[in-house]
Amino acid sequence: MMQTISFDGGSTRLACWPGRLAPAELRVTANQSVTTTHARYGPRERVPQRPMAGALPTPSVKFHVRASITAVLLGWILGLLVLSISHAGSTPATSSPAVILAVGAPGEAEYATNFLRQVELWSEAARRGGASLVTIGTDSTETTNDRPRLQQALESASRDGDAALWLVLIGHGTFDGKEARFNLRGPDVTATELAAWLSPFHRPLAIIDTTSASAPFLQKLSATNRIVITATRSGYEQNATRFGKYFAEALLDPVADLDGDGQVSLLEAFLSASQAVAESYRNDGRLLTEHALLDDTGDGLGTPAEWFSGLRATKRPKDKAALDSVRAHQLHLIPSAAEQQLPEETRARRDELERQVFTLREQKAAMPAAEYYSQLEAILLKLARLYAENPGDQR
Repeated sequence: MMQTISFDGGSTRLACWPGRLAPAELRVTANQSVTTTHARYGPRERVPQRPMAGALPTPSVKFHVRASITAVLLGWILGLLVLSISHAGSTPATSSPAVILAVGAPGEAEYATNFLRQVELWSEAARRGGASLVTIGTDSTETTNDRPRLQQALESASRDGDAALWLVLIGHGTFDGKEARFNLRGPDVTATELAAWLSPFHRPLAIIDTTSASAPFLQKLSATNRIVITATRSGYEQNATRFGKYFAEALLDPVADLDGDGQVSLLEAFLSASQAVAESYRNDGRLLTEHALLDDTGDGLGTPAEWFSGLRATKRPKDKAALDSVRAHQLHLIPSAAEQQLPEETRARRDELERQVFTLREQKAAMPAAEYYSQLEAILLKLARLYAENPGDQR
């Protein structure tokens, strides 16, 4: 996508990288003000979201920066970012993600069919993403105890590295008012036990608990460098859930790519699945009995989908609590071709700088405008240098 930058009657063309730090529109007027409609970081920070069925488009938001030098620098920086990600070097990432699917006891035939369909979708997503896959609970052997198999799978998984380990719980859950459990064939596993099994891990973890009564797992498993998603917001939401099927479908659905960057992030799958769940209950004329939560800040509070505007959470669980979303939007099970070509070190540094932009944005209301834009420019310059060091083929 190409856009125009106009300088007092003159203009130049600027390529936009959808979903990252590229603006959708940038104009410089005679009094040196800059008008920008931004794809990801605007002053009101409302991110345009590709509308899904029945949804209204999110309007773009404009902000003004009073400095011509900054405008030129930002245009140059954004151009570098676009060229670099579009033609990144050919060095592949040195580590690969891993997926562990734990399928619980179905209880009834209709649930067994649903769970197996989810396994099929996750297996295809893992294949496309180049992830290793371990599936527990679907074999037709006489195995009646999957609890030690899940524990062994976690003990055998690498505990360090840059690539994420995805742990997906598919099935039913229970909550007795004190402890939540994931219902396996044989003895169940509690949230407390799973937290202990995961405590040695230092690599990024994406934990998706699609079961009923799953919210207490979020509180127990939440930690730094983890993203935890549960199908319910309370242990007392105990009806069979629909969230898991829609989440697995979203991973493979281009419509779920809400920012149009060629890949579906964990956040985008969460938002798409949550909307699909709400629509399915509404179409059936039933009261919604499940409300999914996402936590990627490690505070154990979680954020529901209805608190998001576009791809950004605009409501906090508690005063001064960190907003969830930025880490979840940086994680993809099936990365785009351009993303795969980025060296792992470059990707990690880019993600860190993007988180700095996110943090700065949250502080903007309490900062003088000049200080905010000065700090923003400094971070963007670091991003420009990062990509300048990895230019790739810019033909």
